[in-house]
Amino acid sequence: MTIINDQTYINKTLAGDTNAFAFLVNRYKNMVFTLALKMVKNREEAEEISQDTFIKAFKNLEKFKGEAKFSTWLYKITYRTCLDSLKKIAEKYTIDAIDEVTIYKIKETESVLDLIEQKERAKIIDKCMYELPEDERSILWFFYYEELSLKEIVAITELTEANVKVKLHRARKRLLTIIEKRVEPELINHYGRK
Repeated sequence: MTIINDQTYINKTLAGDTNAFAFLVNRYKNMVFTLALKMVKNREEAEEISQDTFIKAFKNLEKFKGEAKFSTWLYKITYRTCLDSLKKIAEKYTIDAIDEVTIYKIKETESVLDLIEQKERAKIIDKCMYELPEDERSILWFFYYEELSLKEIVAITELTEANVKVKLHRARKRLLTIIEKRVEPELINHYGRK
């Protein structure tokens, strides 16, 4: 039903009714802003990226062929706009060696996380997500938070399915390493030393 509604407003926009595009902006502005904020970690930059995304979408609306959902097409534009912005900012991320993570450490980290209340766990994971490189962070976010399929992620990122799977696997491992480093100090601060 959403696809039909989107297509109706797309057709109206293409026919010259620019007010119809306002409906699409209103429907997807939170989705676009949330992705931008997750990727660039700066509210002002995310707002600018959101505006740029909708300007690009409006200018290129005739290129939308309906082969994917309109939201997927917007995600793709947002994702590319974020990558362009990040290239300009050129932030450096500390990347831990993936080899440091062992199955034992993963299970140990999961056991410790089970002791933390749901809200605290979500806060820690969210903070740790921001320590990942933007491409891995966005793929994890698409997969777990937005619950997009691998096919949709491939369409957005223009990576191969194999590449998305590898990045998803590495991102999970890297996230667990980051969580492991944060969890112990968080627990010590919260529960005190024994």
